[in-house]
Amino acid sequence: MATKLPESPRIGMVSLGCPKNLVDSERILTKLRSDGYAMSPDYQGADVVLVNTCGFLDSAKEESLEAIGEAIAENGRVIVTGCMGKEAEVIRARFPNVLAVTGAHQYEEVVGAVHEAAPMPPSPFVNLVPDAGLKLTPRHYSYLKISEGCNHRCAFCIIPSLRGDLVSRRPDAILREAEKLVEAGTKELLVISQDTSAYGVDIRKEPRMWKGQEVVPHMTDLARELGKIAPWVRLHYVYPYPHVDQVIPLMAEGLILPYLDIPFQHASRNVLRAMRRPANEAKVLERLKGWREICPDIAIRSTFVVGFPGETEEDFQYLLDWLDEAQLDRVGAFRFEPVEGASANALPDPVPEEVKEERYARVMEKTAAISAAKLQAKIGRTLEVIVDEVGEEGGATGRSQADAPEIDGEVFLRDAGHLAQGDIVRVEIEDADEHDLYGVPLA
Repeated sequence: MATKLPESPRIGMVSLGCPKNLVDSERILTKLRSDGYAMSPDYQGADVVLVNTCGFLDSAKEESLEAIGEAIAENGRVIVTGCMGKEAEVIRARFPNVLAVTGAHQYEEVVGAVHEAAPMPPSPFVNLVPDAGLKLTPRHYSYLKISEGCNHRCAFCIIPSLRGDLVSRRPDAILREAEKLVEAGTKELLVISQDTSAYGVDIRKEPRMWKGQEVVPHMTDLARELGKIAPWVRLHYVYPYPHVDQVIPLMAEGLILPYLDIPFQHASRNVLRAMRRPANEAKVLERLKGWREICPDIAIRSTFVVGFPGETEEDFQYLLDWLDEAQLDRVGAFRFEPVEGASANALPDPVPEEVKEERYARVMEKTAAISAAKLQAKIGRTLEVIVDEVGEEGGATGRSQADAPEIDGEVFLRDAGHLAQGDIVRVEIEDADEHDLYGVPLA
């Protein structure tokens, strides 16, 4: 007589916020799956719904609260985790029926809450999980978190109070995870943390053995080893410390992607000082020039805050002029928004909302024009493209080495029906607009 396996409780997940939160969600789901839990794609089929919240901005907090409310309305059995977990009293005041509230990267507490809310029926047959864990991204790219927390104390940011000071992972553990991800089909590793260039400063004297060699916990050493494992390695959230210069030759060699995500935030000395960020924009421009001499194809993406308290029209015009000179490839901008607990809230001379909007429009117009000109210059070139999606009518969508998923542009391909998701192909660029490229794969 066949053995009838007990049905496993089913877990639903709503993951909000940045890629670092996404990695947390993947780790939680991986642990739960290894414990035998099944996953539910919708509210109705879930025994418990996890909501991984973002608490970086007040607008993000409101989005998190709305997601919690929707999960309670649709399912009723909700566990809250993530950055907003530090404000458990706010969550419980609005939603007294939540089953549990835990903070960011408190994996054991989240899993324990799930075990309590939906106990797993004892069975030796259901504890199966892939070696690479469970993923919320497509199979061909994966986020790889190398550290938690941050040692900076920027005036507009509350990340250190949410996630604590920098805690770096062991390099051998990171490389082992990368190897498992690649074995499971990952072609592109997206390296993330709060401050990737600070990786290892807390464990710098603790090298680890990997493949018979010592690996020092340092961004350059880690990037070099990751480049030996995955076809594409992309660095995010890199602060331009002097040692970042050592990574550029690795890009020129093709070991890692010629791409740096550097959150400059502003260019004006006055604003940077108020933000509590080092103000040496002239040296940054010199270094950008030097990087491009070593690796001409390097793509620099960044984010900027407009309307920070005390920002004058002169400060903002300085930013626009700086962007003209810097010629960054990809730029995102944010209107300053007060965040509860951030010291910037107490600064004098707040910028009126209508001025923020006007400055936001001007900076986006400026950066769109720069982007359009840079993309026009790529027409006629042959670029490597990773395929994200293949359509039913012979088209496909992918990304060049200058484009990270979800935040940068795309490459739209014709005559690409023979391709598959995750393929890395050579593409002749035929056209461009402000943000995207259009081309055809070469035989």
